[in-house]
Amino acid sequence: MDRSFHVVLMYLLIHLGLIFFLYPNDIISSSDEGHWMPIMIGFLVHFVFLWIYMKGLSFFPKKNIIDIYSEIGKGISTFFLLPVFIYLLFVDIIGVRAYSEIITIIFLSNTPSWAIIVLLLFISAFLASKGAEVIFRTGIILALVFFPIIFFVLIASFQNIDWYYLFPLIDDDFHFITSPYYLKSFSAFIGGFLFLGFVTPYLAYNRKKVLTAAMLLIPFFLLAVYIPVLTFGRSTASTFLFPYVMTVDSTYINWLMFDRVTMFFILCLITFIMLQVSLVLWMAYQIMNHWIPHKPVYNVLALAIGIFITSVMIIDWKTVEKLLWLNSFLRFYVIFTVPLSIYFIGRRREGRG
Repeated sequence: MDRSFHVVLMYLLIHLGLIFFLYPNDIISSSDEGHWMPIMIGFLVHFVFLWIYMKGLSFFPKKNIIDIYSEIGKGISTFFLLPVFIYLLFVDIIGVRAYSEIITIIFLSNTPSWAIIVLLLFISAFLASKGAEVIFRTGIILALVFFPIIFFVLIASFQNIDWYYLFPLIDDDFHFITSPYYLKSFSAFIGGFLFLGFVTPYLAYNRKKVLTAAMLLIPFFLLAVYIPVLTFGRSTASTFLFPYVMTVDSTYINWLMFDRVTMFFILCLITFIMLQVSLVLWMAYQIMNHWIPHKPVYNVLALAIGIFITSVMIIDWKTVEKLLWLNSFLRFYVIFTVPLSIYFIGRRREGRG
């Protein structure tokens, strides 16, 4: 049965959760002008590797990447899966720690981070222990409830823009490519599609529909960066840790019964992040179960406890930023090796057939 709708919605939800927090600051800080250029280059890399990954997976119907690597030997399987497993754990550790800091900074200043981490991990671990289908069905409910709010906030955030800040449009020296901020910005592009290689045995999907969904993300990437730039100007926007959240916070709607729309916006995105954490936890569990078969609830619980202990040991936001930077190297390694290796293994298998 074709479950493209479920897969496409999950793909969109994960990326929307990643686009509006750290990504705008990374892009604005990496380039002085022509911000659409680093955005489109990043998206092009994302689109190319997404296509390569899905093309490679198409050679192995109803098999996930664990089955594919296992076919070619235990040693090679461990060589490819171990970095993926470490990368997934890092994503969850940094993710829950970073977003607990964001929640604390924005609206729960008196709540200790560990309490927020417990809440994030408890809900995510519960979903992960129930399996992929429960995570994807939860995604549909969240999309139906929160997509209208996201679109409303996006339209409302145009309130104070000045089109003068759109210029200049061209950055002709491409210095942003070597900027650490730009390399960090790839966290919004890369890794969000890795789940496509894990859900194949459970959910069949159409590759063209996923690629079409990828194209739909382009306006969101552009708006997340350009609305803060057009509202505050590049120089001011670059001083904010969360430029888009600041833009939403400056929006005033006199007919709305609530003073701040920021609260609704942040809560929508945090639910998307919890969904991503649960999916990443489920993927890490799949690899762990390949090495140490056990009941899902025990493996997921062990992973969640390990993630909790590690994340509370991260002392402040500066440490989170350092880990985000260090994780960039592992992120690029995983995202280059996994799609390319799956593709070439598939081509080799087809050639033999």
